[in-house]
Amino acid sequence: MSDIDTAAAARLADINARIAHAAGLAGRKAGEVELIAISKTHDAAAIAPLIAAGQASFGENRVQEAEGKWPALLAEKPVKLHLVGQLQSNKAREAVALFDAIHSVDRPSLIDALAKAIDAAGKRPDCFIQVNIGEEDQKGGCAIADLPAILKRAQDAGLPVAGLMAVPPLDVEAAPYFALLAKLAKRHGLAGLSMGMSTDFETAVMLGATHVRVGTALFGSRG
Repeated sequence: MSDIDTAAAARLADINARIAHAAGLAGRKAGEVELIAISKTHDAAAIAPLIAAGQASFGENRVQEAEGKWPALLAEKPVKLHLVGQLQSNKAREAVALFDAIHSVDRPSLIDALAKAIDAAGKRPDCFIQVNIGEEDQKGGCAIADLPAILKRAQDAGLPVAGLMAVPPLDVEAAPYFALLAKLAKRHGLAGLSMGMSTDFETAVMLGATHVRVGTALFGSRG
């Protein structure tokens, strides 16, 4: 095993141990939490060691970037791909074809485009409704007040809604936002909670996260 592979395996083991510890503190099992390695801006050479170390779920921000590097990697070993960045409606077909889960469903036009793409492809990626949990103008996600209508639109369109996703505001305590997202999910009978990143994933796990999105802690600085 090369030094790169050894370092990747060590980072992965550390993150998994921290997830297990946080889950245990919350009376949960580590297996209830899916670790998504955020591989955006990282090339195949940086991703392959994590795959070799056993990481099975990866996240990308952009369809075009993912199309450029993942087909060859997937030919070597299948993993689960998550789209965690904003998705343009005109890229819905490509997203459905490549990804196993889409975490950024947030508006009627995208719901309609995804429903059409899913029907055409016969493939049903898990869909998370993204909520603008901090009510920030610059961030994607539906307004909290609009969530019931967006959720109904998605369910009526036949999207396989797995849960909710959110990105709390930077440089503030994330826990209240995670707790609010968990409350919203429970209110709407949704099991999935995509929340928590490198700096706060342990808090997210303790507050019910089922999917955590970790990039920097696994890859180091973005390539």
